[in-house]
Amino acid sequence: MLDVNRLRMLVELSRRGTLSAVADALSYSKASVSQQLSALERDVGVPLLRRVGRGVQFTPQGNVLVAEAIGILDQLEHAQVAVAESLTEVTGTVRIAVFQSAAHSLLPRALDALKAQHPALRVEVTECDPETGLVGVSSRDFDLILAEQYPGHTRAIHADLDRVMLAHDTIALARRAGTPDAADAAAALWATREEPWVLEPAGTASRAWAEQLCRTAGFEPDVRFEIADLTAHIRLIRAGLAVGLLPELVWAGETPTVALSPLPSEPRREIFSSTRRVSVAAPSIRAVRQALASAASHNLLD
Repeated sequence: MLDVNRLRMLVELSRRGTLSAVADALSYSKASVSQQLSALERDVGVPLLRRVGRGVQFTPQGNVLVAEAIGILDQLEHAQVAVAESLTEVTGTVRIAVFQSAAHSLLPRALDALKAQHPALRVEVTECDPETGLVGVSSRDFDLILAEQYPGHTRAIHADLDRVMLAHDTIALARRAGTPDAADAAAALWATREEPWVLEPAGTASRAWAEQLCRTAGFEPDVRFEIADLTAHIRLIRAGLAVGLLPELVWAGETPTVALSPLPSEPRREIFSSTRRVSVAAPSIRAVRQALASAASHNLLD
């Protein structure tokens, strides 16, 4: 019999590319991962990996076993879902990956509802960027991700994950309260061309989208502040130290404390959840998604 944990290591290596990345993801040492994969090769009786420089490459037999291992892991999860569906109470643990503004606004209400309706269900939440989180769901680090997608910036599609739209979130130009209104959305954006800006760090989808928006308007934003925390954005904008772009979700249903102006074409980002297709029917996943949808209806108008 092949060891399931070793099979998972092999699958993780196919997704993450290096032994070090697998070790970090599964909380093992690199040496331990290497030993376990060597043991798997002995169990199978053929080489699964070959050394290439400092890395490894899959043999044809290794690729065959990866495909079979993915099916085995899915079947095991399917068995767990089947058992959960037979119960009269929603139990177990759901590990959620979430981006920051959703953690502030949607999660508290959703978790309150889950605590009242399904007290035996344990929910664990980790904040991370959507790119990392989507890989994490595929790799079973998480069970569900709550992610966002900006206009014209489609997230990578993972064939093993579903995608359920939760809401649309309007993005507005944010300036210090009391800033005079411009004649229209284009004029308001153009008026910020010489202002200091606060944006999320380079390399994020929101940053790429924001820069493209400004460039389309005819200027390069003077980014003085690169900060991931949107609450810090609000503080800088409220103090008159910067202008920026804020999604509706960041206010968590409360009254905005800065001046908000519509942007050209009134762009909205998409809020969606993803889980492994084999887990879609799990009562715990269904319960969490229902609670999130209810929370979104209190904070956003779709």
